[in-house]
Amino acid sequence: MAPPSRPDVVLYDGVCGLCNGLVRFVLPRDRAGRFRFAALQGVAARDLLTRHGKDPRALDTVYVAIPDPGGGERLLAKSRAVLHILRALGFPWSAVAVAGPLPTRLLDAAYDLVARHRYRVFGRSETCLLPRPEWRDRFIDA
Repeated sequence: MAPPSRPDVVLYDGVCGLCNGLVRFVLPRDRAGRFRFAALQGVAARDLLTRHGKDPRALDTVYVAIPDPGGGERLLAKSRAVLHILRALGFPWSAVAVAGPLPTRLLDAAYDLVARHRYRVFGRSETCLLPRPEWRDRFIDA
């Protein structure tokens, strides 16, 4: 299957063990090639976040930029970004859609709790990890 002409872009903390785990989880399950990835520490993420009025120095949020038909994009953050990713991977991962009706405020509170402790629990690298050769074209700024 050919990758989409305008893929969704996942922005993640490139030195966070949990965030890198999310990327390593998504890559083999995204058979359609729907997602591209950019570390929050990179130029592409900085430019995209600045365009949306977000602080590119804040590394505690995962984002997904979703293209819209008019040539622009909308930006999902935190729990809504994670739910979007899991839904897009199909069953069984899309089963998390049952959480969709919950208030974003509640879901983001849980997200923030995990984000606050992510380095301590999941570790931290000194540098962004390099993708495997077969996935390098899925990364922006890699």
